[in-house]
Amino acid sequence: MELNSIKDAFDRVAKKQKLCSSKSQETVDQVGNEIEQALATLQSPQDPSIPADQKSVLTELKSKLNAIGSLQQLEGPHKELNSSLAKYQKLLEKSLNTDISKAYRNVDFDTHIINQIIASHFYRQGLFEIGDNIINEAGEPNVTALRSQFLEMHQVIEAMRGRNLQPALTWVSANSEKLAQIGSNLELKVHTLQYVELVQNGTQADALKYSRTYLARFAETHKDDFQKLMGCLIYIKRLQNSPYSELLSPIHWETTTEELARQFCSHMGLSYENPLSMVFAAGVEGLPTLLKLANVMAAKKQEWLEMKQLPVPVELGKEFQFHSIFVCPVSRDQGSEENPPMLLPCLHVLCKQSIMKLSKNSTRTFKCPYCPSETTVSNCRQVYF
Repeated sequence: MELNSIKDAFDRVAKKQKLCSSKSQETVDQVGNEIEQALATLQSPQDPSIPADQKSVLTELKSKLNAIGSLQQLEGPHKELNSSLAKYQKLLEKSLNTDISKAYRNVDFDTHIINQIIASHFYRQGLFEIGDNIINEAGEPNVTALRSQFLEMHQVIEAMRGRNLQPALTWVSANSEKLAQIGSNLELKVHTLQYVELVQNGTQADALKYSRTYLARFAETHKDDFQKLMGCLIYIKRLQNSPYSELLSPIHWETTTEELARQFCSHMGLSYENPLSMVFAAGVEGLPTLLKLANVMAAKKQEWLEMKQLPVPVELGKEFQFHSIFVCPVSRDQGSEENPPMLLPCLHVLCKQSIMKLSKNSTRTFKCPYCPSETTVSNCRQVYF
């Protein structure tokens, strides 16, 4: 592959640079040592009856420097490095087409949407001042609501990173019904983090009271998790030495924080993945194919910029493949707001009506029609498309 040859050439240049730097430093150190020794001789106390022969000291220093050959020592490695750099530059020019304008197609853009996407990109990153400047300069007042939502999200996430769960608990409680509708167990996860903190650092009475207030309602739908949490009560302030020590792992905080951010974006009707980053990455991946196509079409004296459809497919990774329409593989019905697609724990997707028929509108388990996995309706979550 072209990229492999470019990487190999870069590695050779980097190796030459390190060697050149090492040899240059060695030569400079040798010259410096000889000069310091000569200065020490000139500045050392002399017998008043025997005047210091400065000329002979300098003559000896000159001969030593000539013997070192400092100029030649510095020139050689630098010439080799410059030669490697020149070859690397030629390889880049040969392998990579720097004129990407050949792949450009005339597309009508909605400037308002573009401005909002760019501002949203910075709001997602927590760079609110930059996003505000872009909005003010572009005159886009309609992003104010989106800004406040992202601000709330970052405040909750930053609090969680500081082990402060109160903002997250407030948010999941306010959105409890919506989370339940899509089968998300985020509320249980957040309450579990708080409960584990009480078990590890509080009293048994506090932990028991918290479990009765916030965890009891999950006893039926999440029996295994609930039983494990109740078992923790035996190990107050010594959870690290118990069979449930894995509950103290930082990974639970990380995964819950990520899930919270996902649900925040979902409730805003936005994708968790940053659209601007996704579009840019997809463009970079598809650019080599487009440039090659532009060169081929130019050689054949054919114009492709006016084509409504590209004559060749642009292969992108699975992470760039999206479907705005979902058709249930069981009922063959198209997904809708009334009959949305639902994700099973085994990662197969069916429409809600198909799941309800398979489960016979009950809480009992049913088997996925595409694999041996069994699940319940409460463990399926809605997929937004």
